[in-house]
Amino acid sequence: MDTPQDTLAEQIAAQLRRAILFGTLPPDAPIKERDTAAAMGVSRTPMREAIRILAKEGLVVLRPARSPVVARPSIKEVRDQVVVLQTLEQLSARLACEAATEVDLDEIEALHRRIAGSYDQLGALDAFELDMSFHRRIAQAAHNAALAQTHNRYLARLWRARYLSARMRHNRARVVGNHEIILQALRARDVSAVTRAVEDHLASLADDIAAALEAEAAAADQEDET
Repeated sequence: MDTPQDTLAEQIAAQLRRAILFGTLPPDAPIKERDTAAAMGVSRTPMREAIRILAKEGLVVLRPARSPVVARPSIKEVRDQVVVLQTLEQLSARLACEAATEVDLDEIEALHRRIAGSYDQLGALDAFELDMSFHRRIAQAAHNAALAQTHNRYLARLWRARYLSARMRHNRARVVGNHEIILQALRARDVSAVTRAVEDHLASLADDIAAALEAEAAAADQEDET
C-alpha cells in the first residue's frame, strides 16, 4: 500500500508488483518501459527506477538491450530462498525477544488483532499483505538493521510465490492461531518458545509454495494446449 512518503518510482513499483501478484503480468511477460509508462501516465525515468526496484526484489529480470521480463524462478531456487527466509524469521523472533520495546510489541499485537478481526472480509491480496506486515514488524523489532534489510529483501523475493501459496491455503484459523502463539512467546520473552512457534508456522512453506507453482505451471500448460 502506498504511503505519502513513497516516491513516484516506489508507487509505480507497488502497482507493477500487484499486477505481477494478480497475474496480470504473468511470468516471462515483457515489461515494455515506454508503453507501460504511457499506459500509467508517467515518464520513463520513474518507470525505469520502478523496474530496478522490482529487479532487486527478484520479481523482474533485466536483459541487455531488451525489455525486462517478469521472473519465473525455478522451484529449486524458491526452496533455497525459503530456507534462508525461515532462518531469518527465527533469528528475528529470537532477537526481538530481547530487543523489542513495549511499543514494538504493542504494534505487532495491533497487526495481529487487525488480521484476526478482518481476515475473512479482506481480499486475498490485502489479507496476504497484512500478514506479511506482521512478519516484517517482528524483524524490525529485533533492532538489527542488517537483519531487517536482509529479511525484507528475501520477503520481497518470495512475495509472489508466497501469495500464490496463501491464496491456495486461505486459512484464517491457522494463520491467526499461529500468530497468536508467536505473539504470546514474544510477550513472554521466551526465546525457545518463539523459535518453535516460528518454525511450526513456516514448516510447510516450501512444500506449499512448490505445490502452488506446480499448479500454476500445469494450468498454463493446459491453457497453451487449448
